[in-house]
Amino acid sequence: MKPDGKNILVIDVGGTHVKVRDLEHKEPIKINSGPKMTAKKMVRLVRQATSGWNYSRVSIGYPAPVIHGHPLCEPHNLGGGWVGFDFHKAFGRPVRIVNDAAMQALGIYRGGRMLFLGLGTGLGSAMIVDGILEPMEMAHLPYKKGRTFEDYLGVRGLKRLGKKKWRKQVAEVVEKLQTALEADDVVLGGGNAKFLKTLPPGCRLGSNSTAFTGGFRLWETPEKK
Repeated sequence: MKPDGKNILVIDVGGTHVKVRDLEHKEPIKINSGPKMTAKKMVRLVRQATSGWNYSRVSIGYPAPVIHGHPLCEPHNLGGGWVGFDFHKAFGRPVRIVNDAAMQALGIYRGGRMLFLGLGTGLGSAMIVDGILEPMEMAHLPYKKGRTFEDYLGVRGLKRLGKKKWRKQVAEVVEKLQTALEADDVVLGGGNAKFLKTLPPGCRLGSNSTAFTGGFRLWETPEKK
C-alpha cells in the first residue's frame, strides 16, 4: 500500500499503555506496556495493531528526555533498548520524537506562557512560551524529604499519600511553579488528573487525547536541530 502523504500515525508511549491513532481513526488503540515494553516490542505491536493503516509519517511521545529528536536515556517505567533505536528504519517512515508531556502540551496550547504538568505513572512537564515549545524534566529533581517531584505527584505519591494528601501536594507544587515560571496558564493532564476534586487557581484540566492533537501539530513546525 502506498503511504498517504497527509496521514500521520501518532504513538503516545506511557508506563501503563501505548496509545495509537491517526487522522483516519478517531478512537485510539490501547496496547498494554509496563517494565517489559522495549522499543523493539513497541514497534512490533504497533505495526501489528495498525496493519492496513495508510500513513506516511510517525510522531512518538516518549516518557523520558529527548534531545534533537532522539531519546536521551531509557524510560524509568518501561523496558530498555530505546536509546539509539532506529525508529525511522523500523517504521519505514519519517519519525519525529518528543517528550510525551511536550506532545500533550503542544496539543492543548492556546497562547501566552503555558505550563503543562502530566499527572500519570510519572510526572511529565513542559512549557510553551509564545508558541515556542520547551520540554522540561522536573520529575526527578529533589523536592522535599529526600524525595523528588515525581515521588509526590506521580502514581507512587498518589498510592503512598492517598488522594486527599496527594491533592494538597499537587496544589502546593502548582502554586510554587506557577510563581517561579511566571505561567499565566497551567494545564494539568495525565491519567490521574481525574482524581482532582477542584483545580488550583489559574489551572485548567487537560486530556490525554490532546497528545494526538500535539502529534499531528508536530509536523506543522520545522524540526529542531
